[in-house]
Amino acid sequence: MNESLISIIVPIFNEELNIQALYSRIKNVLEKIDSKHEIIFVNDHSKDKSLDIIKDLAKNDIAVNYIDFSRNFGHQIAVSAGLEYCSGDYVTIIDADLQDPPELILNMYEKIKEGFDVVYAKRRSRKDRNVVKKVSYKLFYKILAAISQVKIPLDTGDFRMMKKNVVHELVLMQESNKFLRGQIAWLGFNQTYVEYDRDERAAGEPGYTYYKLFKLALDGLISFSNMPLRIATIMGFFVFILSLILIFYTLYSYFFNAYTPQGWASLMISVLFIGGIQLLTIGIIGEYIGRIQTEVRKRPLYVLRETNMKK
Repeated sequence: MNESLISIIVPIFNEELNIQALYSRIKNVLEKIDSKHEIIFVNDHSKDKSLDIIKDLAKNDIAVNYIDFSRNFGHQIAVSAGLEYCSGDYVTIIDADLQDPPELILNMYEKIKEGFDVVYAKRRSRKDRNVVKKVSYKLFYKILAAISQVKIPLDTGDFRMMKKNVVHELVLMQESNKFLRGQIAWLGFNQTYVEYDRDERAAGEPGYTYYKLFKLALDGLISFSNMPLRIATIMGFFVFILSLILIFYTLYSYFFNAYTPQGWASLMISVLFIGGIQLLTIGIIGEYIGRIQTEVRKRPLYVLRETNMKK
């Protein structure tokens, strides 16, 4: 048997219909690798029987561990907790909805053994029926690639395998608004990918609502790019130049034109345009300031209710 330890981290939120199937498929893969392993389920305050199912698995398999949050802290924080508690030489992150096939872990492991530090799963195609989500994902990754200061791989999620040294550095990055795939890209190291076709969700409802997806996208854009601030500066400069032109035009009309046109249309357009730019700029700056305030508070990323692991 290979003496290296493999850790599998699975964030859980209302996945009672998928946990048993996921566990069985993961165990089948790990048997092929023939290595010591641990499976860490991080329960993000599920409302269904997810935690009960996980505890039953833990009773019958000493390799199964669980972490239970006191409330819902979000997917990225759940993964971060698993990274802090895991002990593996090789660490894999996978969601419980079975859209990402556990069998791909074997391919990742083979790549890792070739000398790579990170192997991420790149989607060749998606079988999601939701066209709006498909288009939104594509658009988000295109925008992120265009403005990010870090090269973040396109068409990837958090499904990946990493060596212990990468996980160690990742755990040290204790920012509150997590965007893990961006953080891993920022770390560098020797990274590669394996391609796959992403399946539909096996059962249950998606944990990521449109609001959560929007928040994740916002975290990614703000955490890894100063471009929104630069856009705000450019818009402010543009409005300043336009205002100067309007001021000079107004003064010229007042002193040199016999008739100065009077009307509310131009006034309203100017006021609304400038006011809109100001509010947008303040909103962008506010997002950055809000994140600074969150970091200054230094609250813990999560609070545990119970676990069968030692940190």
